[in-house]
Amino acid sequence: MTIHPKAVVHESAFVDDNVSIGEDTRIWHFVHVLPHTTIGARCSLGQNVMAGPHVTIGDNCKIQNNVALYKGVTLADDVFCGPSCVFTNVLTPRAFVERKDEFRDTPVGKGATIGANATIVCGNRLGEYCMVAAGAVVTRDVPPFALVAGVPARRIGWVSRTGERLDETLVCPRTGEVYEEIDGALRLVEG
Repeated sequence: MTIHPKAVVHESAFVDDNVSIGEDTRIWHFVHVLPHTTIGARCSLGQNVMAGPHVTIGDNCKIQNNVALYKGVTLADDVFCGPSCVFTNVLTPRAFVERKDEFRDTPVGKGATIGANATIVCGNRLGEYCMVAAGAVVTRDVPPFALVAGVPARRIGWVSRTGERLDETLVCPRTGEVYEEIDGALRLVEG
């Protein structure tokens, strides 16, 4: 177990062996970090979070209360997981059928935001800086900078790196960054 000396782990949290926790990371009440989990620097894991086993969390991630990150979930840097959002780990669960060899990878791109009570079905990729609305159910890949909402989640617009909704000019009202849409994908042109 490697816990950076500047990390803070609440006394009610349980951290298993073979875990790495980075500098200035805060692990709050009743968190369970399972083996072979890596948590970057300056992260916050809120009350009742479960991470692992075999989960990777990048730097500056904020994971709100009551989130479970199962095997196969990888969060890039700067990801925000809203309260009680859900990551599934198999597509067709049954209590009486063992499916641990069917867990699917679920990569979440840099700067992505997942709203409260959203569900991310395993095996789907969330692109960098995308935004998943509260309560949405993601059943397919989400492109970078996409704003998705609904059940199932559909793209309803584009957002900038800073989370501002973009209008038809594709210029961020907060930063002035310019984006362009090519073949249904958005990319940052200048910033």
